[in-house]
Amino acid sequence: MEEKKKKPVKGRDFDSLSGADAVAFGMRQINPDVVAAFPITPQTEIMERFEKFYANGEVDSEMIRVESEHSAMSAVVGAAAAGARAMTATAANGLALMWEIVYIAASTRLPIVMNVVNRALSGPINIHCDHSDSMGCRDSGWIQIYSENGQEAYENTIFAVRLAEHPMVRLPVMVCQDGFITSHSVEPVNFIEDSKVRKFIGESKPQFSLLDVDKPISLGPLDLFDYYYEHKRQQIEGMENARNAFLDVAREFKRICGREMQYFEGYRAKDADYVIVVLSSTAGTAKEVVDKLRKEGKKVGLIRPRLFRPFPYAEIAKALEGKKAVAVMDRSDSFGAQGGPLFLEICAALLNSAKKPKLADYIYGLGGRDTAMEDIEKVFDELMSGKSKPLNYLGVRE
Repeated sequence: MEEKKKKPVKGRDFDSLSGADAVAFGMRQINPDVVAAFPITPQTEIMERFEKFYANGEVDSEMIRVESEHSAMSAVVGAAAAGARAMTATAANGLALMWEIVYIAASTRLPIVMNVVNRALSGPINIHCDHSDSMGCRDSGWIQIYSENGQEAYENTIFAVRLAEHPMVRLPVMVCQDGFITSHSVEPVNFIEDSKVRKFIGESKPQFSLLDVDKPISLGPLDLFDYYYEHKRQQIEGMENARNAFLDVAREFKRICGREMQYFEGYRAKDADYVIVVLSSTAGTAKEVVDKLRKEGKKVGLIRPRLFRPFPYAEIAKALEGKKAVAVMDRSDSFGAQGGPLFLEICAALLNSAKKPKLADYIYGLGGRDTAMEDIEKVFDELMSGKSKPLNYLGVRE
C-alpha cells in the first residue's frame, strides 16, 4: 500500500520518530541529486525511509540500488565528480568494504555526505553499537561529526552539506549516530521548514565537473613521488580550513534552527573539578549522572565533542586545563596503543598544557554492551578518589 504523501513542513514542527527516520527526513529536505543505497543493519532504515519519499515523488533524486557498499561509495564518487550533490549511508562491515573508495572520495576532494550508523566491526559478528567502524577510518580524510540523539543526527545531516561544499573545504563529511541506541529509538524531533533548509544549503555549485567538456580535468590519476606529497598537503589544508568553516556555517545554521552549533558541548563543565569526555548517545546518560552528583555537592561536568575530525585541539585543551582529573570514555579500542582513539586525541591536546589534569581512559560499551548510570557514576567515583588507572575497561567480566 502506498504511503500517504506528507505535506512539506511549513512551520517549525515536530514529530516522534527514530534517529534513522530523522536523517531520512533531512535527506528529503536536502533533495540530493544522487543517492546510492545498499542495506546493512542498523543503517537500512535510513534508506528504506528515503526510498519511500522517492517512490512518492517527494524528491527528485536519482536512486541507485547497488550490489555492495563498495559500489555505493563508487557510485557517489562518480556522481560527485560529475558535479552532482550525492549522499549515501552505511555501517560497520559496509564501511569497511568501502575502505578503498572512502580514501579516494577524500583525496579527490568530493563533498559527499554519508551517514554512518555506528556498529561494531566483525569478528565475532555483532550488529550493535560501538565506534570501531568510524574510528577505524578517522585518518581517511573525511570530516567526522558525532550526534547525541536523533535531533542532532537530523541537524548534522543538513549542516554537513554546507560544510562539505564550503569552497575552502571541499571534503566529504561523515555524520555518525549510535546504532539502535539512537537510530531505532523514537524521540521528538523538531523540524526546520523545508524552504529554510533549501535556502540554507542553496544550489550545488561544483568547482569542477567531469562532464564539462570545455574544461576537461583528470580525477584520480597515477600520482607518484613527484606530486603525491603536494596533493596530500593540499588535502591537509582543506581539513584545517574546515575548523573555521565549521564556525562560519554554524552562524548561518543558527538562524534557521535557533541552536548553537559548537565544536563540543560543555555540560556543567566550566567550574567542574572532575570531567568526563564522551561522544554521542552516552553523553545523555552522563548528563543525568552529572546532575545527580551536583545535587550531592560534587563538582563534576561533561565535555561532549561534536566535531572529531578536524579535532578542536586548542578549544578542548582550554576547556580541560586546570581540572583535577579527566576521564575519557572510548566506545572503541586502539589495539596496541595506550588507550582508545578519543583518549589519544585528548592527550595530544593537553600535551603542552601547563595545568594538565590527571588523565584516565575508560573503554566501554563494546559490541553494544549497556552502560548504565551506575557505570558512569563509578567512573566519577574512581576519578575523584584517585583510584582510576591510566587505562580501564568498564563493565567487562574478568
